[in-house]
Amino acid sequence: MVEIDGSGAGGPFKDVPENPDGQGDKTQGRKTLLLVERGAGIQVYVFGIFTAITGSIITEPTIHTRMYPHENAVTGLLNDIRDLLSRGPDEEATDEILRLIGVPMPGNNLLYDARIYSDYLPKSEELIITPEKRHLHLLWDAFDRSPLSLAVNFAFPFRRMIARQLFSACGKNFCAECEMRFNFGHTLTVGDDVFINRGLFIDTKGGVTIGNAVGIGEFVRIFTHSHGEANHAERTYAPVTIEPYAKIYTNAMILPGVTIGEGAIVGGGAVVTKDVPPWTLVAGVPAKAIRERMTEGKRGPALNHIWLAHGAFQDE
Repeated sequence: MVEIDGSGAGGPFKDVPENPDGQGDKTQGRKTLLLVERGAGIQVYVFGIFTAITGSIITEPTIHTRMYPHENAVTGLLNDIRDLLSRGPDEEATDEILRLIGVPMPGNNLLYDARIYSDYLPKSEELIITPEKRHLHLLWDAFDRSPLSLAVNFAFPFRRMIARQLFSACGKNFCAECEMRFNFGHTLTVGDDVFINRGLFIDTKGGVTIGNAVGIGEFVRIFTHSHGEANHAERTYAPVTIEPYAKIYTNAMILPGVTIGEGAIVGGGAVVTKDVPPWTLVAGVPAKAIRERMTEGKRGPALNHIWLAHGAFQDE
């Protein structure tokens, strides 16, 4: 048995005696992360309390099934997933990633027959979803059902890895919170330093481009298609573009064909039905120009679109 300690000359691992002599050990009653040897060479991390007097371990739920002696568990798990994603991912790799993130697919060989919602959209006849894209969509959505999605230092890099294979393009420092949904990843283009808050829905059927350093608030909705009133099966599609340094605030809605100009701000709850000029603040239903954005003469990086404390996750 090994205790993950990170202290002492022995490096990140420290031996803990199986049968302490009861003479009063510093580990007594201390909650720690333990690596327990199991059969067939399998090693399992568990949280537990090592009791020096009895040598017993009171265990709590297993958190991971791999040992990473030279790096922390988050980095090690991300590296494993990166390797699996490099395989397409194929069905076997996708199954393994689902298992690693804690949401395994029940039964065997279900991925071969599984279809996602976008497979049944009329646009899928044109925007073909390959098996690899289908697996990436499934991983993106399934991840939000995992407790790991709450660990931001895992979740942001994980979504970033998926996005770079699923989207048409994804720039550096992309950050997305939970429950971001879209129907076709390969019609979505995202620039550098884009931050997306939770609950964003993007109807990407007509194509969506999000420029550098754009911030999108909670529960924003972006649409690129509409239906005929007399014939619902008649659909029209028009792309949406959000230019660099724009900000879209909570619960705003952007309708098909709209371009949000560079540096523009869309106020919370606004319904945007037509193009927004650059460096303009709009609000209301329908959205109307309120005033120019107050930039104090700043442009580009000087606007400090740094989303989290100390520029976390914007260091690529």
